[in-house]
Amino acid sequence: MSLKVYISGRLVDKEDAKISVFDHGLLYGDGVFEGLRSYNGRVFELDEHLDRLWESARAIHLQIPGTKAEMAAAVEETLQANQLRDAYIRLVITRGRGTLGLDPNRCSDPQVIIITDKIALYPPENYEQGLELVTAATIRNHPAALSPRIKSLNYLNNIMAKIEGLRAGCVEALMLNHKGEVAECTGDNIFVVRRGTLMTPPIDAGILEGITRNVVLRLAREAQIPVAEVPFTRHDIFVAEECFLTGSAAEVIPVVKLDGRPIGEGVPGPITGRLIQAFRRCVQGD
Repeated sequence: MSLKVYISGRLVDKEDAKISVFDHGLLYGDGVFEGLRSYNGRVFELDEHLDRLWESARAIHLQIPGTKAEMAAAVEETLQANQLRDAYIRLVITRGRGTLGLDPNRCSDPQVIIITDKIALYPPENYEQGLELVTAATIRNHPAALSPRIKSLNYLNNIMAKIEGLRAGCVEALMLNHKGEVAECTGDNIFVVRRGTLMTPPIDAGILEGITRNVVLRLAREAQIPVAEVPFTRHDIFVAEECFLTGSAAEVIPVVKLDGRPIGEGVPGPITGRLIQAFRRCVQGD
């Protein structure tokens, strides 16, 4: 069966899923997106993802066609058309067809695209043994230039850092902000455990406020694990007992090395393990 893609009210075969080459989403990265997961037929944190999608669109003065309820129904329709219960979902809103010029007022018909498919971001052994990271020379976009809280279609900043990581033999790379503080990785938020406290960079460190990040913070508080959203540097990772990443596609994945240096004992730690198990119970609805 050919995969079905939702484009502005129609379900079409993947091979026929097309938008105009004059769409400003393609020409200028002018648009927003969300990545979601469904587990056992239930879309995880759907309302939170839709709220963030609408906020991103509002921030770039883009009107999303339809309502959140209609978008939620379109997601369910696309999942059912592809007979998927456990899936990755990509929602994309483009500015629409325009002219060869930056003026968004000359665009029409914003496109709503929904892609649903299976995904395995990292091999299973990475979840058991942990990832190795390298620090990218490419810093996170300055928050005064473009707010990192806008999940836009222009991911070149992240891609450049990703290339650095891949060339160093790592599937993920750590990005610092303009102050030299830890921001996030190319596609995931980062956490460390220091002296029993779970630490993650605050929103004003220049990060995307991850949906999975917020779920993990909630789960940690429920488990009475001390939590701190505070700025920190690579030093704090080097001397941490544990480290892990979070993201909709990645879920929760341990990190055991940064720039060739072991973190803690060089194996996934106990608090990381507790939170991975708590997250798995959460997504299954337990």
